[in-house]
Amino acid sequence: MSVHSRWTATALAATMTLALAACGTGAAADSPATSASGGASKAATAQTAADLGGLDALVAAAKAEGQINVIALPDDWANYGAVKAGFQKKYGITVNSILPDASSKEEIAAAEANKGTDQAPDVFDLGTNVALESTAYFAPYKVEAWEKIPAENKDASGLWVNDYTGIMSVGYNATKYGEITSLDQLTDEKFRGAVALNGKPAEAGAAFNGFLMANAAKGGTFDDLQPGLDFFASLAEAGTLNVKDVTAGTVDAGEHGVVMDWSYNQLSTQARLAEKGVEWKVFVPEGGEIASFYNQAINKDAPHPAAARLWQEYLFSPEAQNLWLAGGARPVLFDALEADGTLDAAAAGSLPEVSGTPQTPTIEQAEKANAVLAQSWESTVS
Repeated sequence: MSVHSRWTATALAATMTLALAACGTGAAADSPATSASGGASKAATAQTAADLGGLDALVAAAKAEGQINVIALPDDWANYGAVKAGFQKKYGITVNSILPDASSKEEIAAAEANKGTDQAPDVFDLGTNVALESTAYFAPYKVEAWEKIPAENKDASGLWVNDYTGIMSVGYNATKYGEITSLDQLTDEKFRGAVALNGKPAEAGAAFNGFLMANAAKGGTFDDLQPGLDFFASLAEAGTLNVKDVTAGTVDAGEHGVVMDWSYNQLSTQARLAEKGVEWKVFVPEGGEIASFYNQAINKDAPHPAAARLWQEYLFSPEAQNLWLAGGARPVLFDALEADGTLDAAAAGSLPEVSGTPQTPTIEQAEKANAVLAQSWESTVS
């Protein structure tokens, strides 16, 4: 990755925090869940661990449920494989990882389709554009580390909270294609059917921000998406754009040879392909420095409400925050961990460096951009 300045905590505080405002008050589940003992569980309406009598009581209630359903969490995404394994080992609670390659929008669809069943997702990890339009599905909850999370990184009522972030980037198979330094190269015939976003921009956070990266690099702004639409139209016309969903399998098979994705996902791809003798290089287009947090939320109809809340407690513990960091993502509690002396310094030192100043759209800009892409994307690339 081209570098000039270290991606530091100071830079993030100034430029990378998505200042999400409260988007409604939300509500807990309409009816309490049933515990393993058959009694009504207070967990379904608990907004803090204290509501259940403290963290030990929450742990006991979650262990009684015995499992949790997580969704859209591939093992190689920001080190989620280690995060899931860590939770399961620490608490002895089975982690059911469903639809690991689902988009943010598909997470919400799964909650709607499976509402009232034990197959529904208990928790969400969502891109900002989808999180903003889905708050009616969330239950408010504040983890014990709540006060350490900056105000601009959480909903005041606890409906959602930023979890980790990265830099949007372009990864490519250098063994096959040679050096790529500019988006302008991607209309070349040699990239036929090889260039992809990680999903659809109006449905997946990675794709949404990948579009914003290309739009900014081509001279667009968060309020002017036409340069980005024109760019992807040019890729479609050249036959180099591949709109099929990106997975580790499609990348390994060479079907997707150029992928616009988060820096932390590029790192795991680099490591995996290196074992196959393939060099996967990464760059951030000049002027296209985009960053955005993903967002944690609890399904208000979670079939395992205690486990869902314990999962959140675990994710915002030093253990899990450092696991994300080891996966190349910058956790929201980075500064707090550093101040407390619990930061994994070696992992922090390996965060990607970028030139330029990362930008993040405001709530209003994200909502408007998502509306434009929902209306225009299919016609642009068809």
